[in-house]
Amino acid sequence: MERIQQALDKAEKDRATARGKGRPEEASGRQGQDGDPAATHQIATDVQYSRTRTLGVPESVLLKNRVVAGLPQHPHHDAYRMLRTRVLQCLRANSWNSFAVTSPATGSGKTLTAINLAVSLAMEVVHTVLLVDLDLRNPSIHRYFDYEPEYGLSDYLFNDVPIEQILFSPSIDRLVVLPGKDGIRNSSEMLRSPKMVGLVEELKNRYPDRLVVFDLPPMLAADDALAFSPYTDSMLMVAENGATTSDDLDRAISVLKGTPIIGTVLNKAEASGS
Repeated sequence: MERIQQALDKAEKDRATARGKGRPEEASGRQGQDGDPAATHQIATDVQYSRTRTLGVPESVLLKNRVVAGLPQHPHHDAYRMLRTRVLQCLRANSWNSFAVTSPATGSGKTLTAINLAVSLAMEVVHTVLLVDLDLRNPSIHRYFDYEPEYGLSDYLFNDVPIEQILFSPSIDRLVVLPGKDGIRNSSEMLRSPKMVGLVEELKNRYPDRLVVFDLPPMLAADDALAFSPYTDSMLMVAENGATTSDDLDRAISVLKGTPIIGTVLNKAEASGS
């Protein structure tokens, strides 16, 4: 609990700093989503990737790994569309372009929720979506696309591998993924390191039509999500039906005081008769 309290104090200071910084007019350094400055002014309906690795992920892989938001005939497709609409309404009402997905405890399905929501958001033609794997201890997003990346976010942080060599686009228009690869032990420290904070600011501000979705570790398992909370506009909490207790949910939300909560997703729930 002492570490959580220290993280709470640090997060509050970082939130105050982030509020005072504002947004830079133009990101510096790397070339952004596709490594091509000319792509900055392209509209989302005409996105072509010249340097980002593009995968041919068949629908059978998406179905096997439950990435169903990209399968229009799947019975759960509309559920993610509804979630997408609610999230977009909240983002637009507050002029936000980023949110992080977390949960009180492990096993709630927050990573799969983040992936499906990012896919559903990308299917709207007015913006692009960047999905970032910030579960640094246990990065797994790439596995849902049956992809083993050559480089991951840890290679950028420790070995200065350019971001454009790490990004990949699955067979879903307007969606790009920044994957992890190797786990990082000092994950909460890296999430608030100057290099990570600078990267996050660039990812959020590089393209005006881009939404950024961060996948974070569970709130009560470590202080990673709390450490990162000052650098995202908002949070989405995923609760597991029949497993997440109301006490755990209350604790997770109370720890995030000062960070806007978009709402709570009840995952693994049985469909009602209506």
